Amino acid sequence: MLNILLERLRQGKRTVAFPAAMPPLPPRFRGLPVLAESPCAAGCASCAGACPTGALGADEQGLYLDLGRCILCGTCAEACPGRRVSFSRDHRLASSTRDGLVLRPGGRLPHVAPLEPARRKLFAKSLRLRQVSAGGCNACEADTNVLTTIVFDLGRFGIDFVASPRHADGVAVTGPVTRNMLEATLGTFAAVPDPRVGIAIGTCAISGGLFDGSPETTGGATPHLPLDLYIPGCPPHPLTILDGLLRLLGQQTPPPTA
Repeated sequence: MLNILLERLRQGKRTVAFPAAMPPLPPRFRGLPVLAESPCAAGCASCAGACPTGALGADEQGLYLDLGRCILCGTCAEACPGRRVSFSRDHRLASSTRDGLVLRPGGRLPHVAPLEPARRKLFAKSLRLRQVSAGGCNACEADTNVLTTIVFDLGRFGIDFVASPRHADGVAVTGPVTRNMLEATLGTFAAVPDPRVGIAIGTCAISGGLFDGSPETTGGATPHLPLDLYIPGCPPHPLTILDGLLRLLGQQTPPPTA
C-alpha cells in the first residue's frame, strides 16, 4: 500500500487541464481536413477515386468533403496532385447537424450549438449517457472509455456512462447499427426518459463508414434517431469527443495549438 501511495506521489497530477488549456496532441494526430480554394485540374478525380468511403466529391458548388463519411486516413491528401486536400491539427470536428459536416473550400467549419435552455438547465452539471455499441469494431468504444480514466476524468464535468437507459439522460451510439442491433438501439433510446439526448460517436455511427452499403448494416444512427451531436472520426480522438460534449453543454473550449 505504501508503495502505491509513493508511486502516485511520484507521478503527480495526471489529469489534463482541458478545457482551461490545450493538452499536447500526438505528433501524428490528423485533425480537421482543409480544402484549398485553388481550382482542380480539368477532369481530375484523383482524390475522390482514392477515398475508400466516398467522402470526397464534386457537385455544382465545387469540391466538398463529407466529414461524416471521412475516416481521416489521409489517402486523398496523398493522391491529390494539386495538394488541395490537407489535414490540420484541429481536434474540433463535432457538429450539431449532419449538414454541418460537409466541408467546402473557404466554407463554414463544423459547429456545435449548445442544447436549448430547458435541456441545458437539466444536463449542464449532470449528464448520464447509455453507450450502445451497435456493431462497430470497438475502436470508438475504446476511445470513449478512455475519457473515464484519470487522464481526462470525464466525471469532473458531471458526465458519466451508466449501465441502464432508465438511469440515463441520453444515448451515445457507436458502430454502423447492424440489422441485429437495430431493435436494441431503438429500444434503448425509447427507454431513456424525455427529454433525452442523442449522440453519434464515430463515422460508422454517423453514416455507416466503411460498412455503408453492406446489407447487414443500416447506415448508422442518423437514419433512426433524433441526434443532437455528431462526432466524426475513425475513431475520434478522446479530446474530440470531450470537446463536442462540453460544447453541447454550453462550455467554452480552447482552439488547437499550432
